[in-house]
Amino acid sequence: MAQLRPGPNLSRIATSLGVSVATVSNALSGKGRVSEQLVGKIREHAAELGYVPSQAGRALRTGRSGVLGLVLPDIANPLFPKIAQAIEFAAASAGYGVLIADSRGNVSAQTEAINRLVERGVDGLVIVPRRATRISAASCPVAVIDTASTPGNTVAADHWQGGQLIAAHLADLGHKRILIIGNNPESNVQNDRAGGIRSGLCPGMSAETLWIEKLEHQAGSGCPLGLARKVGEGFTAFAALSDLQALRVLTELQRDGIHVPAQASVTGFDDLIWSAVVTPALTTVKMDMDAIAEIAVSALVKNIKTSSTREGALVTAEKDRVPMQLIIRQSSAPANPVQEHLQMENS
Repeated sequence: MAQLRPGPNLSRIATSLGVSVATVSNALSGKGRVSEQLVGKIREHAAELGYVPSQAGRALRTGRSGVLGLVLPDIANPLFPKIAQAIEFAAASAGYGVLIADSRGNVSAQTEAINRLVERGVDGLVIVPRRATRISAASCPVAVIDTASTPGNTVAADHWQGGQLIAAHLADLGHKRILIIGNNPESNVQNDRAGGIRSGLCPGMSAETLWIEKLEHQAGSGCPLGLARKVGEGFTAFAALSDLQALRVLTELQRDGIHVPAQASVTGFDDLIWSAVVTPALTTVKMDMDAIAEIAVSALVKNIKTSSTREGALVTAEKDRVPMQLIIRQSSAPANPVQEHLQMENS
């Protein structure tokens, strides 16, 4: 059986070129005083030999692990794997690996996840916090991705502007009475989205807000939202604050014989993977996760590289919010004149 030959190390490269190991190390790391000509020669020879730098060795030399931690609030939510993928790509482009932890929607589990990643020696953390959680600095730099109204936030989608896009779209379609549907009023993200919708209403438009968790606290989990009754009261548009809530809205309306969008328009947020294939396909607002991840990771890495110690700090970025994009599909259409007539009768 053929034996595997060990990969080249610094000593082999140094011996081949007749220079010291320190010179090779400095040339490959970009440190120390080595002429450009010799740096080029050493790097070319290292590439010819197939040299791959040791992550463990670099960690010992620099005191850095080359790994970032990512804490997500709920991996079961189909939004967060998209965020994880974007963060992993941005981190890999910056030369970092990623360890992922799930806080499972629990504040204590979130704290445990942060501590566990710090104990494993991550150079910095990206945290998507559980709703209404204020993140304190850990013993390493921390980038927070939530919403602009969250204290210590680094960068996020402009959720308020996303709400305004929904309001403008529904206004263009002639909707006058809108029901905003969210999951929990403690969520900073959903509050910003709802605030954006309300701020974008044109004269003659009105909106009410239904919080699902409040309703379920009173009537039980999985209880009907009473949307058919709302259609009867003259509501012509249902603006859900996430695609998950929008799917529940679509399901209940269609189950109760309400035709979407002929009798009621439905919109969501996040453009989840299935939003384009439900029937009707969902009008929604999309986050630019690649841009958000790039800004968060770049700000985090910059802080790591400029800090001489493993200092804890909430990282700031030059750009703290990224515009959202309206994706118009088949679940929204011009307001039904019959529903408008009902609204006039009830007003």
